[in-house]
Amino acid sequence: MAQFFKYFFAALLALFVFSLLAIFLLFGIAGALASKEEVTLESHSVLYLDLGKQIGENARENPLGPLSGDEPYAYPGVFDMVRLITHAGGDDQVDGLYLKVGSNANGFATNEELRNALKKFKQAGKFIIAYGEVIPQQAYHVASLADKIYVHPKGGLDWRGFGLQYVFFKKALDRLEIEPQIFYAGKFKSATEPFREEQMTEPNKIQSREILEDLYRHFLGETAAARKLDSARLRQMADSNSLRMAMDGVKAGLLDGVKYEDEVKEEIRRKSGAKTIDRISFVSMATYSQAVNYQSGTGTDRIALLYAEGNIVDGDGDENNIGGDRFRRYIRKARLDDKTKAIVIRINSGGGSAMASENMWREIELAKKDKPVVVSFGDVAASGGYYMACNADSIFALPNTITGSIGVFSIIPNMKGFLGNKLGITFDGVGTGPYSNSPSITEPLTETERRFFQAGVDSIYLTFLTRVAEGRKMAVTAVDSVGQGRIWAGQRAIGLGLVDRIGGMADALEAAAKLARIKEYRVREYPEKLNLLERLTGAYKHTVGVEAARKEMGEDIFRLYQEWQQVKSSIGEAQTKLPFRLIFH
Repeated sequence: MAQFFKYFFAALLALFVFSLLAIFLLFGIAGALASKEEVTLESHSVLYLDLGKQIGENARENPLGPLSGDEPYAYPGVFDMVRLITHAGGDDQVDGLYLKVGSNANGFATNEELRNALKKFKQAGKFIIAYGEVIPQQAYHVASLADKIYVHPKGGLDWRGFGLQYVFFKKALDRLEIEPQIFYAGKFKSATEPFREEQMTEPNKIQSREILEDLYRHFLGETAAARKLDSARLRQMADSNSLRMAMDGVKAGLLDGVKYEDEVKEEIRRKSGAKTIDRISFVSMATYSQAVNYQSGTGTDRIALLYAEGNIVDGDGDENNIGGDRFRRYIRKARLDDKTKAIVIRINSGGGSAMASENMWREIELAKKDKPVVVSFGDVAASGGYYMACNADSIFALPNTITGSIGVFSIIPNMKGFLGNKLGITFDGVGTGPYSNSPSITEPLTETERRFFQAGVDSIYLTFLTRVAEGRKMAVTAVDSVGQGRIWAGQRAIGLGLVDRIGGMADALEAAAKLARIKEYRVREYPEKLNLLERLTGAYKHTVGVEAARKEMGEDIFRLYQEWQQVKSSIGEAQTKLPFRLIFH
């Protein structure tokens, strides 16, 4: 008994010490956050924007930043970046902007938003200098309008055209004796192809080639205009893979020179008037967001701005996805607020749960009876992301937004062979009727059950078509002709009637204000900011858990893991979702 109490009290003491350390840690971080000094801007400051950092739709809090050497400030979202760059264009203390383009972490439409903002910044008389060791094509799309684009002498410019790849699991599933029982509506609905095919189907190849061509044509056209080059010549250089060395890009007119980073900073030093390169007043976008008031508005009227980013899921979800119930509450709150005169919803989602999409569609339908609802599409607004938006008063997209994918699918895996033959696990049971245990992953579906599930998918697809037809004022047959799960680039979607106008977040807000007949307003953003405790605990869970997994697996394997997790969570449920994950090269 004495030995028992010895170990018991030792364990109790260890638990007490650990809890005490955790409390001190939380209070220490809280104190650091609370005691942040006011940020002041020096004269001749130079903004610093790194395209290698992922930019979400909403600002990303980082309360644990100081512990890892990062900034303690929230990293601005896409629209924050647009407003910050616009504000800097008229800021006398900002001389220019240093654009790091050695990598790219963002989608086509996000880069388009940044590029449009930087174009106005440049027109305001501020310099932009871009630099990268090896510059990928998507980063070059933003860099192309810079005053000067430099590359490392031993680096280069990736100039090979656009491509995409799908990952196929059918052979692996066959070897594991897992049968992915698949039901889908739409011949282009390729979200299930990785589980039922060993390569792309012909319809998927058709749509993939077309959207790549649309995206690439826009990229070449913008580059040609910015660099005063011929787009046909730019394509020919990619097709021949002629830009293999750093100087090749200079000779082609796509780059302005080869330099080491210290030489680039020396040029910035001369432009900003700093005494040495170490004395250049570089200001990150996160720091600049703390130094200036870029979200100012006037008047008592409000426009609600809702950020809907990530996979669409049932329930509340979390900060990394679109929880159908949570976003319904946001829309309802904005609808019932008398001071809110219009609602703008920014969507960056490839879809997800059909039920959650339907419920958000319904909430938007109710809201637009009381006040204007305008939607802005980001990188992706497809399948469920399009479903929830199709009845808005007006829809904006960027030329390179991926949208459409009007289709439905459901997957119910039969794992009887895997569990029985590979693991030696068998199942048995009883029920009150023939379908009381249906569906089950431990038994194959009967032909009758298969007909039931296919009929359910077809019914949801018809509802989807009807929602789009009513919202877009089109015939159901017309929607079906551009539906069938097919994806489109934003520019082409206008001609098909799926989108109203080309434009970004600022354009959507301006349109909402006009529809509401207001000139002065403030923007109220949802989701609302988390409190200190939520920021600390949430950041810890996300940063430590997710980032540790990402680092251990590597980016590509981690993406596949995320996709598999989404597949597991949607087993047996109808999904309105974009074709798997498009990995562009």
